[in-house]
Order: sequence, then structure tokens, then C-alpha cells
Amino acid sequence: MNISYYDFKNMPNQEQCSFVMNEGRVMNERLVNTTKYILYEVSHFSVEVIYNTVNNKIEGINVYQNRGAYAI
Repeated sequence: MNISYYDFKNMPNQEQCSFVMNEGRVMNERLVNTTKYILYEVSHFSVEVIYNTVNNKIEGINVYQNRGAYAI
């Protein structure tokens, strides 16, 4: 499903998490101590989900525009 960067940013946090986990493609995962960073590709932008493995809880989400990667 295609969604614009701005439409995604305007979604509530819970909907963003759900959308990323269902529609995103995992690009990279990294574990640092008790924090897991998962990078997803969604449409034409990237989303990083920061997950606390001790509490089994999402700590944050960062959204990045991939201007260079998708330039024509």
C-alpha cells in the first residue's frame, strides 16, 4: 500500500506502529544492550522503530524521507 510521508506523519502513533508492522519491509535490525532498532521501508520513506526488549514496549518511532534514494 502506498502512503505519502505526510499522511503517515499525520497518523496517530498507534496507527503508525500498526501500519509499519503490517505494510513495511524490514531493511535492518540492530540490538544495542536492551534496545532493538528496526528499520522499515514504507512506500518512499523509512521508519525506525525503537523497541525496549526488557519491557516489551515500543519506545519511539523516527520517520525519514528518502529523497536521494528515490530521486528521478
